[in-house]
Amino acid sequence: METYTPKQIANALNVSTTTLRRYEEQDLIPVVPRTKSNHRFYTAIHFQAFIAIRILLKGYDIPIVYEVVRAIKNARFEEALWLVNEQQFHIQVEKQRVEEILTMIQNADFTKYKNVKLNEWMSIGEAAKLAGVNTSAIRHWEHEGLVQSERNKDNGYRMFSLPELRKILVISSLRKTVYYIENMKKLLNNLDTAHYGKLEHSFQLALENLNKQLILQMEGIQELMKYVHFYSK
Repeated sequence: METYTPKQIANALNVSTTTLRRYEEQDLIPVVPRTKSNHRFYTAIHFQAFIAIRILLKGYDIPIVYEVVRAIKNARFEEALWLVNEQQFHIQVEKQRVEEILTMIQNADFTKYKNVKLNEWMSIGEAAKLAGVNTSAIRHWEHEGLVQSERNKDNGYRMFSLPELRKILVISSLRKTVYYIENMKKLLNNLDTAHYGKLEHSFQLALENLNKQLILQMEGIQELMKYVHFYSK
């Protein structure tokens, strides 16, 4: 049986031995054996576990990766694979949302979206439902000056016009790829001034980023399956 020292694994993966120990402390890998002198040593299954973790972290959020590899470690293989499958579904939905709104921008006709009519005012709940976000997100965007609402004279509730709904839809689709408020404000200004070419470019970049993330996720799945196969030997 081939064995590896922590330093050998760390060098191979370009990480520190502290990182390897942290993964061990987080209960992400199989039990690590010790030498008679109480030094850690790793086997092939540990090596593959570390590889899978490092590759998965490039395409998935940390909590998801940790949950998946813990499930594998505890022989809950189907649970782990369904968790990964769920993330694949989420990125597919995100891609469809970006493509849908990109098409709206290209056609310059936002009135077709979910039967929204011109001059119609929408509550924050209705706007959130259309955009697929929580109302708290819209309140945050309003606080940051990205969108504006009017108050219903009868009950004081927030109401959003169609132009503001357009902004909410744009923000909801680009929030994962545009990280700075000022950059987002520039994009929304392009929407206000009908500079759809610049806005379209931002959505194209968002699609490219999603494509890159999909490739990274697939590479992670490939290494994850190699890890799973160790348990069937």
